[in-house]
Amino acid sequence: MELSYLCFLLVFSTTTFLNVDASFTGTYGVNYGRIADNIPSPHSVVTLLKAAKIKNIRIYDADHEVLSAFKGSGIQIIVGLGNGLLKDISVAEDRAMNWINENVQPYIPGTHISGIAVGNEILGGTDVELWEALLPAAKNVYSALQKLGLAKSIEVSSPHSEAVFASSYPPSACIFREDVAQYIKPLLEFFSQINSPFYINAYPFLAYKSDPEHIDLNYALFKKNAGIQDTKTNLHYDNMFDAMVDAAYFALEKAGFEKTEVIVSETGWASKGDENEAGADPKNARTYNYNLRKRLTKKKGTPHRPKMVVKAYIFALFNENLKPGPTSERNFGLFKADGSISYDIGFTGLVGPSAASSSLLNYKGLGLRGWFQSSHTWVFTSCAAVLFLMLT
Repeated sequence: MELSYLCFLLVFSTTTFLNVDASFTGTYGVNYGRIADNIPSPHSVVTLLKAAKIKNIRIYDADHEVLSAFKGSGIQIIVGLGNGLLKDISVAEDRAMNWINENVQPYIPGTHISGIAVGNEILGGTDVELWEALLPAAKNVYSALQKLGLAKSIEVSSPHSEAVFASSYPPSACIFREDVAQYIKPLLEFFSQINSPFYINAYPFLAYKSDPEHIDLNYALFKKNAGIQDTKTNLHYDNMFDAMVDAAYFALEKAGFEKTEVIVSETGWASKGDENEAGADPKNARTYNYNLRKRLTKKKGTPHRPKMVVKAYIFALFNENLKPGPTSERNFGLFKADGSISYDIGFTGLVGPSAASSSLLNYKGLGLRGWFQSSHTWVFTSCAAVLFLMLT
């Protein structure tokens, strides 16, 4: 009787562990861009993320130093297969296998790689050859993961920009662009088969910047405002972020993919910009990111999908001083290059006596917690070994 009960507990615990969704913990993630020559080392970034209790990050490549630094951290990472590699990877599965063997396989399971983003903002861009390469590249990556036994633990996806839509206002009117549709529908069909979500980069900042005369800043910043009424659905929206997410859902439904989940792969607000970049200042950046974090913490859905909890990756962890383009591109960071906070939304930076002390305490606490986790693993392994011997 006791042996049967022990077997039940062991099998139940193992099954429960294996069925945990590996792609996203909670609702809040951050994009860890590194186009800079003055940001903290990856090891310091791990300390920073732990202090902030951020459990999900996206990187735009598969940098080996970063992947090594995150070993044992428990932080889930989506790595990026860069746009420049897509054409090569799309040619044959063995090229995808080589890339995974070099950039993923050596780092797992110590480093928790939960996904591979195949390209970034390809569809709707200027290179149509990349549009054609995206689906075969994604298929080759997934097929290689299958052969390695990793397809169930590492998600394959591809983030899109708002450029894939012909219209997104009001949300119920959103559809995919006609020229994009012939590429995105087969891609969505494939992602539907492998149970991958639809990743969209949604920026109320960019929408407001492009038309500040007609868009209410309070609506873009989650502040009190009259909102908008979608007359077709009679749904009311009091912030632009929710409207953007629902617009993606409506476009998916019209394309025949009503069961596909939408996850925001990038969103954020610049704390500095050029003269023609309306709204780019520290006050607005703090307001947007503070209110967004508060909204995500509530773990609620949108007006159109109230039961589908919204998840988002914030852009970005740091200001990146080497990024090209307008001034705003270099000033999306929640943290400055030295690790201090850009503005206060409840995170602790790496700089200053109180921050250093907080990070140290957090590190010690995590170390103790890590010891307990390690102990639990040892006990579980030992029990399994004993049970195996007993059964034998």
